[in-house]
Amino acid sequence: MSLFPTNYQAILERIDSFDPIAYAKSRNYANGAVSRLSPYISRGVISTRVVYERLLSKGFKLYQMEKFVQELAWRDFWQKQWQYHGRAINQDLKHNQQNVNQHGLPRAIHEANTGIEAIDKAIKELYSTGYMHNHLRMYVASIACNVAQYHWQIPGKWMFAHLLDGDWASNALSWQWVAGTNSNKKYWANQDNINHFCHTDQWKTFLDFSYDDLPHQEVPRILTESVLEPTSKDQTNMAHLSPTGLPNWDVDYKAICLYTPYNLDPLWRNDLKAHRILLFDPEYFTQYPISNKVFKFIQDLAIENIPELQIFVGSFDALKKHFAHKEFYAKEHPALSYPVDVLDSRDWLSPDTPYKPSFFPYWKSCAKALKLELNTPKPH
Repeated sequence: MSLFPTNYQAILERIDSFDPIAYAKSRNYANGAVSRLSPYISRGVISTRVVYERLLSKGFKLYQMEKFVQELAWRDFWQKQWQYHGRAINQDLKHNQQNVNQHGLPRAIHEANTGIEAIDKAIKELYSTGYMHNHLRMYVASIACNVAQYHWQIPGKWMFAHLLDGDWASNALSWQWVAGTNSNKKYWANQDNINHFCHTDQWKTFLDFSYDDLPHQEVPRILTESVLEPTSKDQTNMAHLSPTGLPNWDVDYKAICLYTPYNLDPLWRNDLKAHRILLFDPEYFTQYPISNKVFKFIQDLAIENIPELQIFVGSFDALKKHFAHKEFYAKEHPALSYPVDVLDSRDWLSPDTPYKPSFFPYWKSCAKALKLELNTPKPH
């Protein structure tokens, strides 16, 4: 079975087979009991709310799965950060990154040749599967930004390009958290920490120092050579992808449901008689390139689960101009926002929890709302 199946029923079965109690105990380990639901949440096939409610229906109590629900809240938090800050998340958000001596990506990271066994294995798995454990993402970012002293932007885009769950806010702001531009200090990981959580037994590496000493080491020679365009050889070049012909149909509906790579929900507006179009906007993917593997994953998710879907590569303006007499529906997302006629709200974990500038006040508000909801009798 594929590590990331694209069939909707298989995705629901993945939720049903997930154990949030085991997750809480082992989530930080490279072989921990993680859900592997992030690609489907990022692509809008399922929502954080759907996952939460389905786990409740399996009999789990909120206190039993609090660690996992907190991770669901992190995903919503990053989206709200994106909504609030907009394009500002593309730059150093709160502080300028300190001790930047390079731009680009260390070639050793790009080629999975750092010499740190757990890191090189994780990068190879990223290329082959489109997935990397969250703890390993932090390790890679720490090596690139703090040990090698590269600015976070190009390494962040490199990782984003290969992630099936690529969410620019979650990715960029997490890289900034590691680099100290979206937090009050840098995140460091030494060899002892990596050995512990990755079950390796490696020593005498460039990370084999105490946390007091590691920040004062010279940049390891193996990390000094850079790659300036790390995704150019394997990304989908949306800038030169030929626009497809405008969709046409045998029947004529008044409405068009507009899907994007971040809204592939097969249940969205499925009671509405509408034409259904998946829009690939070359302008967006020129700014945020994705790998061919990610592009195919998005296509497969959409085609397999959304009946009578047509794919259009081009601009929203071209669609709107050609179908000016039709009513366009879309679902809100900060990455791709178009002037449609009807914009549906996201399916948030806690719909009434407002934006907060930092996570734990957001989580406190979210948790309070979820507990209140569970304790409020439902109308008969």
